[in-house]
Amino acid sequence: MGSNRQHLRDSSNRQLIERRTRQEEKSDTTKPSNISSFYKLTVDERLDKLKDFSGLSNDEVELVKSGNLPLSSAQRMIENVVGVLPIPLGIAVNFLINGKDYLIPMAIEEPSVVAAASHAAKLARLTGGFQASSTDPFMIGQVQIVRSKSPKDAEKLILASKKEILDRANEQDPVLVSKGGGAKDLQVRVLPTITGTMVIAELLVDCRDAMGANVVNTMAESVAPMLEKLSGGRANLRIISNLADKRVARSSVRFSKEALGGEEVVDGIVDAYAFAAADPYRCATHNKGVMNGVTAVCLATGNDTRAIEAGAHAYAARTGHYAPLTRWSKERNGDLEGSIEMPVAVGIIGGITAVHPTAKICLKILGVKTARELGEVIASVGLAQNLAALRALASEGIQHGHMSLHARNIAAMAGAEGETIDQVAAAMVSEKKVRLDRAKELVAQMPVSKNRTAAHQEANQPKKHP
Repeated sequence: MGSNRQHLRDSSNRQLIERRTRQEEKSDTTKPSNISSFYKLTVDERLDKLKDFSGLSNDEVELVKSGNLPLSSAQRMIENVVGVLPIPLGIAVNFLINGKDYLIPMAIEEPSVVAAASHAAKLARLTGGFQASSTDPFMIGQVQIVRSKSPKDAEKLILASKKEILDRANEQDPVLVSKGGGAKDLQVRVLPTITGTMVIAELLVDCRDAMGANVVNTMAESVAPMLEKLSGGRANLRIISNLADKRVARSSVRFSKEALGGEEVVDGIVDAYAFAAADPYRCATHNKGVMNGVTAVCLATGNDTRAIEAGAHAYAARTGHYAPLTRWSKERNGDLEGSIEMPVAVGIIGGITAVHPTAKICLKILGVKTARELGEVIASVGLAQNLAALRALASEGIQHGHMSLHARNIAAMAGAEGETIDQVAAAMVSEKKVRLDRAKELVAQMPVSKNRTAAHQEANQPKKHP
């Protein structure tokens, strides 16, 4: 126990040093991410800004613009490939995290999410942006042992052989060990279940800059024979846990009451948080709003969105009560204080990030140097996204921005083209009748020639901000 406490103290000190170092190194070297009126630019103009900010090559810019994924690459990713499904890739601007400016790539099909994150980040800049931190990148590899005649004795014998078990695990990836990672600890739990008492041995693996699923699974499989011999039972499952509660990212932020629209809005946000904290039905939607931002960044960077989602919701329920991933409170001066804590098991090497060309470019756009930094960015985006949703709910209502963009999709479905899309969408929003049947009626009332001649201008025109 003493060595574990010392390890935690050392880890905390390293986090503080690394955070200060990043702030000192980046404070004067990065370009600002608060690009004025980014949403008003054409696609090509946005790409020019992105190229300048991130140092993208012409080939990388063209790849981002086309979204092309060769079938040869797709076939290395999954089975029975028949094609690819493009997802819109947007850039959230204005993010300032630990004193460093970021442009945030977000892959998502839902309207208003990118704009909302950008606006929340703009408000956060007024009070210093987001302050983020994270733990060391430990993942848990579980080995399930069944049919042990004496689970308590098995627990003692396994722990007594901890060094030998860890050595066996670390033989599986000497490169990871050479970089300071590898299996660092072993814990054992005796678990009563409906089929009998089981022994669960858990490897704690420092995955460094990888998400870690492959190495953790390999290590778990490698030590299973030793655990069987020590326990007298049978090793059944040998698999990583996606509840990465030892790989946690945190972020905090303060918003002035003036920036949010007054103390009444602050009170509304705090009341909305209190609702989510007390009611699981509201809390599910609250956390979904957080994950709008989290999942979009994970997808853009080629990380496992299902693992992130599963881990986040399990973490939210870890006390036995499903709770918000964020917290919001009102300061004495009326300002709003917010924070987030969630497991973020992401990587910047290996996996899809190594084979998906656009994911690699997205990581370059972010400019993150470690998986921990990526996790801190993701947590900050989730916090920003949650603020934007709660502010909308507490003031003009969530539909104001969301439906404005959704109306464009409905107008296009109804056959509108070019500038007619905006006209039909605006009419539906004004009437508060964003429906396909109403869109078809409005399209039928529009001059045909106007609808047709403007269509060719649509693809590269800037979209209206919600």
